[in-house]
Amino acid sequence: MIRRREFISLLGGTAAVAWPVAAQAQQPEQSRRIGVLMYGDENDHDYQARLSAFMQSLAKSGWDDTRNLWVDVRWTAANVDLVRKHAKELVALKPDVLVATSTPVSAAFRYETPAIPIVFVGISDPVGAGFVANLAHPGGNLTGFINIEAGMGGKWLELLNEIAPGIERVAIMFSPDTTTAAYYMPSLEAAARSRGVTPVAVPVRSEADIESAIAILGRGQRGGFILPPDGFTTARRGLITSLAEQAHVPFIAAVPAWPEKVVYCRTARIPSTSIAARPPM
Repeated sequence: MIRRREFISLLGGTAAVAWPVAAQAQQPEQSRRIGVLMYGDENDHDYQARLSAFMQSLAKSGWDDTRNLWVDVRWTAANVDLVRKHAKELVALKPDVLVATSTPVSAAFRYETPAIPIVFVGISDPVGAGFVANLAHPGGNLTGFINIEAGMGGKWLELLNEIAPGIERVAIMFSPDTTTAAYYMPSLEAAARSRGVTPVAVPVRSEADIESAIAILGRGQRGGFILPPDGFTTARRGLITSLAEQAHVPFIAAVPAWPEKVVYCRTARIPSTSIAARPPM
């Protein structure tokens, strides 16, 4: 997958060919355009922090939105319909580069354009999603950064087993519209077998689905759940944390946006930015 320096070259590479070094001071800089589609809510300060870090990195590399760069940003609040709508709008602006912040956004951009370079972030399995041929040679017009390696499925279960040693059933909760459990299931199932735990995939498409799943896990089944990287569940982290607390169901979340919403959590940062939360018993 590409490094930050290589991403910046997508913006400046063609300009470098057109402008000999000696001539750059003699003519105005050409402005470049980036289309950024944020999967989260505009009022979510975690997503705002990500966008701010992105803009700061561009500025450090000489790309200034007051001088030589125009950045078009759209927000979707984890709404797949808005993803499609804004993807079409951004592609119509004909930017030099598109930045995709989730699997649904990457899929929407890919549907809209086979030509504009697309850089994705926050994706676990770009090969399985069909975005790239392989990690070494992406091919096509998509490239980017993987989010979390598949073997983390087993690590999450191990962490959950540490905070809830008597757990017997573990659900991996995800939205099938925004992520996939299949990427993590092999390592999770292997870890579950070694600990006598029953793993189960639980797809959720609504808040009602989430409430039902957590309620079932809390009904005397000694259950817990794992939340892989997923924009749908992350956008509802306040609700999920509250429901888990009420039902006394332990859980693991894989992204750093969760700790601020988790009332009962370990204060130490756990490797891979996972956090472990356990409601009071």
